[in-house]
Amino acid sequence: MRVLLIGANGFLGRFVADRLLADPAVQLTALGRGDDADVRFDLASGSPGALTRFLDAVHPGVVINCAGATRGGARDLTRHNTVAVATVCEALRRSGCGARLVQLGCGAEYGPSQPGSSTAEDAVPRPGGPYGVSKLAATELVLGSGLDAVVLRVFSPAGPGTPAGSPLGRLAEAMRRAMQSGDGELKLGGLGAQRDFIDVRDVARAVHAASLSAAQGVINIGSGRAVRLRDAAAILARVAGYGGALHELDGPPGPLRSTIGHPRADSDHVAPVAYPYPDGCGSWQQADVRTARDRLGWRPRINLEESLADIWMEAACRI
Repeated sequence: MRVLLIGANGFLGRFVADRLLADPAVQLTALGRGDDADVRFDLASGSPGALTRFLDAVHPGVVINCAGATRGGARDLTRHNTVAVATVCEALRRSGCGARLVQLGCGAEYGPSQPGSSTAEDAVPRPGGPYGVSKLAATELVLGSGLDAVVLRVFSPAGPGTPAGSPLGRLAEAMRRAMQSGDGELKLGGLGAQRDFIDVRDVARAVHAASLSAAQGVINIGSGRAVRLRDAAAILARVAGYGGALHELDGPPGPLRSTIGHPRADSDHVAPVAYPYPDGCGSWQQADVRTARDRLGWRPRINLEESLADIWMEAACRI
């Protein structure tokens, strides 16, 4: 099976590439903006015609799009998340390769949801920010393209390679600095948000399964369980061996002594970290993942503690 992977050097794309390369039946070609891509091409500025000519030459059976932007202004997000996908769809329509498209969407397309609820694929999307809007527009382009296509709505990815600027990445960095400086107290804000974390390696397994399946439409990829950021912080402290106290600047009074330890009286360390995910999803998000189970035969395998341990291992190795 010939697979064209777009965005192989991104957080998700790297693990998707690893998963595909482990399949001896896959012949992989990577397309992207970086020098290490097999083919250099910028979806946001390149023409559909140029991409069509490449598709006709390579003739992939599956095109997987992991490219996109998570930060930036509305203009940049639109270019990299929406215009880029429009280019892919138009090129595939013009091409004679007949490739299947696997597009990576995101849970931010849904926007805020009712606390305690699980969001299924038939929920009406109401994205709460420009990132979610740009990704939802891309999903609508894919669904309306007439192509053999599936959109995987990935909720909150975690694990090795988690960007240092993400909430979990910033939390790990703050804890590393506290341990390095001997601070016995860590003050953090914004730990009340609850998110559905899914390990990036499980996401890669889902992409692989989707590329082999005949499933179409939208499929949620998550753990099916919302976790409060303060609980994720407690797990991270445990795997890191941090013995200090974790104080929430905007949470209930008092340290989380039962899991983190006791504060050092003379510490006044405040970490600029852990504000809620800037995804416009409010205080709660949890995926209904039954469709992934039924249509892809996929279930998450890696628990949050393992994901956080890998995030910590990378943070601890930074100088």
